[in-house]
Amino acid sequence: MPLWKDIARQRWVRVALGVAAAEYLRFVGFTSRFTFEPADIYARVEAEQPIILAIWHGQHLLVPVAREAGVPAKILVSRHHDGEIHAVAAEWLGVSTIRGSGNLGKTFVRKGGVVAFQAMLDALAEGFSVVLSADVPKVARVAGLGIIKLAQASGRPIYGAAYATSHRLVLNNWDRTTINLPFSRASAVATEPMRVPADAGTEELEACRRLLEDRLSAATRRAYEIVDRSHRGV
Repeated sequence: MPLWKDIARQRWVRVALGVAAAEYLRFVGFTSRFTFEPADIYARVEAEQPIILAIWHGQHLLVPVAREAGVPAKILVSRHHDGEIHAVAAEWLGVSTIRGSGNLGKTFVRKGGVVAFQAMLDALAEGFSVVLSADVPKVARVAGLGIIKLAQASGRPIYGAAYATSHRLVLNNWDRTTINLPFSRASAVATEPMRVPADAGTEELEACRRLLEDRLSAATRRAYEIVDRSHRGV
């Protein structure tokens, strides 16, 4: 193993990177002007706490700095060693984490999915909102059934959310990870809430999955439309 990879796997290195990432995101949030749509989204969400917040993978970095202070929330973070950096950053910014995968495929147990699913149910029952990516792992912008089943089992509503900044870097990877840059126009767009009936069958669960996917994609387009139009001075 190359020396730099060996160093990167050290716990203290991942903690240092996580704290640095958190402070960078805090700076991005501090120097950016947010537009929220709808404007009263926090009031709406507060009335329905706890909620399930769905985001696209790779578009999640602004979640801790765009949330309203004092809203109890936990975010699902993978068990991969890179996930530890994200977990440290989230917790440094005041968001607790649940470690595991939201995948309902054959690696669900190996990736800690069963434990994570129960932990999310417990968190919702305790009054914490839960944040997780809606995508099927390694398939960007395609919603999986995991988040739908979480809503069905918990009885809590799903809100989709999309975040964007006028200044950004988009990585050439599977989920098009977006690095938000400071001194930006920023937007946070939320979807209408969606509830999944406890007795929903296979067809209804699939209809809910497609609806979430469509709403989340529309919110993402709208978030970028806001910041890019504002950035051009339109």
